[in-house]
This record gives sequence, C-alpha cells and structure tokens, in this order.
Amino acid sequence: MRVVTLSEPDDFDGWRDAARGLIAEDVPPDNVVWQVGDEPVDLFATVADPAPAPPPGAFSVPRVFIDLARSAILGSDPERFALLYTLLFRLRREQKLIEDRADPLVRRLDRIAKDVRRDIHKMRAFLRFREVEEDGGTRFVAWFEPDHHIVRANVAFFVNRFASMRWSILTPKVSIHWDGKALSEGPGASKADAPDGDPTEEVWKTYYASIFNPARVKIGAMLKEMPKKYWKNMPETALVPGLLAAAQARESGMIAKARDTVGGNSPIAWEALRDEAAGCTRCPLYKPATQTVFGEGPVDAPLMFVGEQPGDQEDIAGRPFVGPAGQMFDKAMAEAGVDRSRAYVTNAVKHFKFEQRGKRRIHAKPGAGEIDACRWWIEQEQMLIKPKVTVALGATAARSLFGKVMTIGRERGRALQLPDGGEAWITVHPSYLLRLPDPAQAAEEYARFVEDLRVVGGRIE
Repeated sequence: MRVVTLSEPDDFDGWRDAARGLIAEDVPPDNVVWQVGDEPVDLFATVADPAPAPPPGAFSVPRVFIDLARSAILGSDPERFALLYTLLFRLRREQKLIEDRADPLVRRLDRIAKDVRRDIHKMRAFLRFREVEEDGGTRFVAWFEPDHHIVRANVAFFVNRFASMRWSILTPKVSIHWDGKALSEGPGASKADAPDGDPTEEVWKTYYASIFNPARVKIGAMLKEMPKKYWKNMPETALVPGLLAAAQARESGMIAKARDTVGGNSPIAWEALRDEAAGCTRCPLYKPATQTVFGEGPVDAPLMFVGEQPGDQEDIAGRPFVGPAGQMFDKAMAEAGVDRSRAYVTNAVKHFKFEQRGKRRIHAKPGAGEIDACRWWIEQEQMLIKPKVTVALGATAARSLFGKVMTIGRERGRALQLPDGGEAWITVHPSYLLRLPDPAQAAEEYARFVEDLRVVGGRIE
C-alpha cells in the first residue's frame, strides 16, 4: 500500500507529481492512500512510501481533465484525490472516458468541480471588507466561511481588484494578507477576529435601500443566488427582511399609481417594449424569419396564454395565433366560455424557426438556448400585463415560464406557482391536437383541452 502525503488540502502540484509517478509504476488506485499533512493514515496503509518522482515523458491527458482536476482538488470531498487518480488511471485505457458525462466517476467529479466554482463565485460576490485603523495606517479586513478549499486559488482576484489597498481575508482554515506589494499567509481565524462594521456601511445601507426595486423581487431566485448563510457577513442583508416584507405593498402601490394616472402608462410601456422587440437579435432565429411576432391583447388582461413560437402564417402576418392552431384555439376558447378578447396571447419564442423544404417552411422545435434568449421578453410582458393566471400551451412554453423542463402529463390539471409567485397552469398546445392521426383520440384530446380552458377561465372570475 502506497501513502502519498500532500502539503495542503489544495495542493494540486503535489497531487499531480505524485500521480504521474504512480501511473509510471502502474500502481492501481486501490493500492494508494492519499492524506494531507499529519492526517491519520488508513489502518491498512502499513508502508508509508514517499511519492515517486514523475518520470520524463509521462503520458499526456486531455486538457479538460487538467481543468477538472484543478477545480476538484479544491473541493471538500475527502475522496477527491483518490477519485481523480482513479480517473487518471482509467484514462490510459479509456481515452474518451472524460467525455462520458454519464459515467458515475466523471459525473461525481464534475459535481465537485461545479460546487467549487460556485463557492469561488460566492466568495467574490459576498465578501465584504471593513475598514480598521492600525499603527501602519488603514487596513481593510473581511471574514468569509468557504465551503471548499478555495481561498488560495481565489486570492489573485482580490489582488487584482484591490491592488492599492492593504487588506486581510480571514477564514477558519487560513488567512491571507496583502500589504500593497506582496502576499503573506497566516493561520485560520475566527469571526471574532474580524470587525463588526465601519462608518461606510451606513452609507452603503442607505444606497442599497434606495435602489431596492420591489417590482423585481423574486424571492426564490434571490435565495438560490444568495443563500442565507452569507447574510450574516453582509451589511445590506440586515435590511432585506424588512424590504421583502414591504415589497408586495410597495409594488401594489406602484401599479395602482401607474394605472390611476390619466391614460395609464402600461399601454405606452407595452408599445415601447413591442417596438424594441421588433429589432431583437438575442438569438440567430431573427435572420431567416420575416419579422418578430410579439404578443397582443389588453394590457390589463387577467389571463395570459403563452405558446411555443409563431408558425408560417404568424411569421407573415406579424401576429400570434392566426394560423390553423390559432383557429383551433379560438374555437376551443369559445366552447369553454372564455372571452378571447380578455386574454393576452404571446409565444415563448418570438421568431419562426423552420426548415426550408422546397417552397415550404416546415416548423422546427426551438432549442433550449433560443428559449432562454427569449425569456427576457416573456418576463417583461408578464411584468406589464400582471395576469391573474398564466397558461403554458405546451412544453416549450412551460420551460420558458418555469425556467426548467416541465412534464405536461404530470403537471396538467392543477394550479402551479411561477418563480415570481403568480399562478400558472399547463396544458397542450393546439398544434398537438392537429397532429393526432386518430379521429377518436383527437376528439377526446380536444374535449380535454376545452375543459382545461374552462377551468382556467373560472379561475379569473
């Protein structure tokens, strides 16, 4: 059994050199124990051999493996060194293994690397310096609690950004100090070693409160991006609970004020948004399409329908839901007793995606990138219309509204909550009904579609 001792938990160079030597000797992963510093050695690792020196002419590995290893080494998973060596050992015989994202080993290391990159981003986004006075002048001190061993790898970012400042970053495992010219490293610290605040924070809190926009609050998205574990070290987060509590009331007041204004500003804002969308180039679909097909309907509509994308006739007319699927939609709305004139209709993707076959343009399903590129327009429409109920017609619309893949069969027939808190329902797209070859099945599915519309119509009454 071989024992490899690394100097630090983020010692990539040490791991790489040791791994090269072990590979040269064809040492199987099961015969290697990896440890950091004076950590306890595995009971079965009776022989603590030094790591072999890497031989000249070691075999090459894909660059993507090196990038993966550099990130995964910084993780907190105690098995990361062994996992990486196992992958390296297998790569000699399975050269394409690194490309197999379904392989359990590759998938696990990808997940570790992804968590590390996220932790690096959090440190850059949520670390807050506080000013303290020392004998040598002013120093800025910050406290951060990373989930992974990212501090040394991340320090260059702060050196480049705050090169002229004297600062210290304190963490439980290691402390980093910059004197304006050189870096130095110290032992870990505790939160008590960091200052609680400084006069600048009051100015920052005032500014943060003044720019806080209640109309754009998405609590779920905010907590996903800025988990509460970081709040205790950020001065502005002390204001967040109160600002969130008042957000709904402030938002309602903003809307009421806008609509009470003579003429209201919603129609003007919608027209400006439509005109801006006419020149949209957010994805390549605008190039072959005739024009942008924006939504239409009353700007105070209580009901909003989101389809997939414009078809051939919509692309030519510049209006949504005017082709065969739109005609079936109008028929079903009438049978369901839902006033079509009170609904706002739009599409998840604003340009027609098609394949040219002779003189015909055949519908092509939008891709995830195209849906995501167009989400901005849907979000703006929702903010302006403020419908009581939003209906996703088909899987593409559902993915656009919820930001993830939704299964129609599982979610159909029940009220769902959108990321912004609104109510949503999912049903099929009318074009699906047109494609059913069996008349009996088509009649059955059409009746079910009408019933879905009847239910959502009742929700706005």
